[in-house]
Amino acid sequence: MIEHWNDIAGSFHPASALDFLPVQQLRELQLNRLRATAQRAYDTVVLYRQRFDASGVKPQDIRTLDDIQHLPFTVKTDLRDTYPFGLFASPMSEVVRVHASSGTTGKPIVVAYTKDDVDVWASVMVRSFAACGLHRGDIIQNAYGYGLFTGGLGAHYGAESLGATVIPISGGNTDRQIMIMKDFGVTAICCTPSYFLHIIERAGELGIDIHTLPLKAGVFGAEPWTQAMRERIEAESGIKAYDIYGLSEIIGPGVGIECSEQNGLHIFEDHFYPEIIDPDTCKPLPDGEEGELALTTLSKEAMPMLRYRTRDITCIVREECPCGRSIRRIKRISRRSDDMFIIRGVNVFPSQVETALLRVEGTLPHYQIVLSRKGGLDQIEVAVEVTAEFFSDTVGPMEALHQKLSDSLENVLGIHATVRLVEPHTIQRSEGKAKRVIDNRNL
Repeated sequence: MIEHWNDIAGSFHPASALDFLPVQQLRELQLNRLRATAQRAYDTVVLYRQRFDASGVKPQDIRTLDDIQHLPFTVKTDLRDTYPFGLFASPMSEVVRVHASSGTTGKPIVVAYTKDDVDVWASVMVRSFAACGLHRGDIIQNAYGYGLFTGGLGAHYGAESLGATVIPISGGNTDRQIMIMKDFGVTAICCTPSYFLHIIERAGELGIDIHTLPLKAGVFGAEPWTQAMRERIEAESGIKAYDIYGLSEIIGPGVGIECSEQNGLHIFEDHFYPEIIDPDTCKPLPDGEEGELALTTLSKEAMPMLRYRTRDITCIVREECPCGRSIRRIKRISRRSDDMFIIRGVNVFPSQVETALLRVEGTLPHYQIVLSRKGGLDQIEVAVEVTAEFFSDTVGPMEALHQKLSDSLENVLGIHATVRLVEPHTIQRSEGKAKRVIDNRNL
C-alpha cells in the first residue's frame, strides 16, 4: 500500500505527497495538530479561553478527532468584535503579514500570518496548482487583486513556489489582460469566473479567439459559480476551468481545489479540518449529507480558528476520488446560507437563478436580480442579457425567449419572477466578485 502511494505521489510535485498520505497516518497527524492548535488558542486568545471555560471543556480533553464537536464555534462577528488584533495568538513581532477583507458592514476582518503560516499557504497553493495539472514551465497570469485581499498574494506565492512564471497583473484593464495573455504565451489564468467570462467577451470584440491561445487552464474562485457556468466557460474558451476554494479567515485561497476529475474539491485537511454541521442545530452531520461547512485550522500560528462557520453549504463526498488522493472532497459550493433571500415565503439562492437562466439557449451568463416591494408584497425581477442574435426588433422570437426564461425560473424557484431581457453589455461587468443581487426592499 505504501509503495503504491509513493508511486502515485511521485508523479506530482513533491509538495503533493501529503495529498496521498495513508488515511490512518493522516488522521494521526490531524489529531496531534488539533490538540496543539486547541492548546495554543486556549493559552493565547482570551475569547477562546473564555469559551472553553464556559463550556467546561479543556484542550487536554481532546482524545479523538470526534471530540472536535465539543469545542467552541467561531463566527465572523467574533473577528469584528475583537478588531483589529484580538484573535491574534502570536505577538506582533512574529507577525510578518496582515490581510483584511473589505468592511462592507463597518470594520474589516483582519487576519495575520507568521513566517511559517506564509510557508504553509504557499505549500497548499502549490498543491492546488499541481492538482490542476500545472507545473514548472507554466506561465500563470494572476488577475486576482493584490493588496489587503488575500487572493493576489496567495496565488502569487504558490505559483512561484511551484516553479511557474508568474505575471502579477492584478485585476482590471481588460484589454491589457488580453494583450499580455496573447503576447506572453500565458498557459493558465487566476481570477473570478465572472471576470474571465468578461475577458472572453472582450477578446471576441477585439477579434481574438481564446481557443487559439496557449491558455489551457483557469483557476477560478472568490465567488460561487455553477456547473452550467463552468460548461459555458470551457465551451467558449477551450480551457479546463477549475474551482478553487478558500476564505481569508482560514488562510485565503488554497483551502481546497478540484483535481483533474473536476468532481468535488479536495480539502487540504492536514491543515484545515472539515466538518459538516446542521446550520440550525449546529450538530455534526454524516458524510454525504448537505449542511454548513465548518473549518478548523490545524497548523495556523498567528490566528488559529476553531470550528469556523463558513456559511457555505456543501457536503463531504463519501466515495474515494479516482485521482488517488486520500484527502477528502466536498461538493462544489454554489450557495451560501447568508446569500439566501426570501420571496413570499420561498427561500431563493442566486445560484438557482443562474441555473435556470443557463438552461435556456440564447442567454448570456450576465444577469442581475432586483428585489423590491409593492403593496406589501416582495417582488423579484431578473434582468438577463441575451445574445445579439436573439436581441432584435422581431417580436416573436423575443417573446418566445422571454416565456422560456419565465417558465425555467418558475420551475426552478417555485415562484414567479419578472424577466427583463436586455441587450449585450448592458449589465455592468465586475473585475472582482460579481454583484448579483440588488435589494431595494429596505428590510
